[in-house]
Amino acid sequence: MVLLADPLVPYQARELLSALSQLALFCSGEGLPATAEVWLSREVIERFIAVGCPQVTERTRGNYRSRLLRLSEVVIGGVCATGKIRKLSASSPHRPYSRTELADLWGWASGQPTEELRWGCKTLMALGAGCGLDSPEVIPLRVHDIRRPSETGGPVVAFTRGPRSREILCRRPWEGVLAAAADRLDIPGSASYLFRPSSHGRGTNTVTNFLSRTKPSQGVPRLVMGRLRSTWLVGLFNERVPITVIVAAAGIDTLHGLSRVLPFLDAVPAEQAAALLRGDL
Repeated sequence: MVLLADPLVPYQARELLSALSQLALFCSGEGLPATAEVWLSREVIERFIAVGCPQVTERTRGNYRSRLLRLSEVVIGGVCATGKIRKLSASSPHRPYSRTELADLWGWASGQPTEELRWGCKTLMALGAGCGLDSPEVIPLRVHDIRRPSETGGPVVAFTRGPRSREILCRRPWEGVLAAAADRLDIPGSASYLFRPSSHGRGTNTVTNFLSRTKPSQGVPRLVMGRLRSTWLVGLFNERVPITVIVAAAGIDTLHGLSRVLPFLDAVPAEQAAALLRGDL
């Protein structure tokens, strides 16, 4: 493929091979056929750039995309069936966090200079990645909305305010964090807010104003509630949770609200997909 592109693209062979080798590893992990038509299809390149190289910088992702698209044009040509590939953004509001990024964010939250900032960041992570709440749902949440119906059951977020009223079971990895966040503020007779309990003003910018006060850390992504919610959604889809359960838990009325996370879902191996379609599993 690289030989076919030379000298028709403005990149040296080692630059093309660097991007192509990473794409090859991704395609192998996805169980895709080892053909140029598959590897260099713009749909596969789009997915690779979106979710297949989370360990590299945005600049490197951009370089990979440019090289692979030019290679695709020369080798197979064609048009992207899903339309124009979206512009890369370091602050994409819908790209889920990788496990490494979540670990980095947790370390960043734990290293904030004040207890208020530390607990505020950890609470946001538990509500976003653990319960799929976004900023408008976090802001009015009260301490007594975190309910533990039994000693063995995990925390339940009972969001009873607004048009998306529902109860959500917190994901197991975040149960302890959410329970601790509520327990530290669980004073008898108190109706404190769970997030920023000392702030009585509840504006639409409550979360963003709080995050603007946090201390950044080099190499750690920004905490974005939309990305935490996408992380929660992608986790549910990849674990094959029924879509009716996901829709109810997400508080949405149509499937259109889930379309933004579809490029980030794990691919199903061909044999498993065939078995699922036949009804063998």
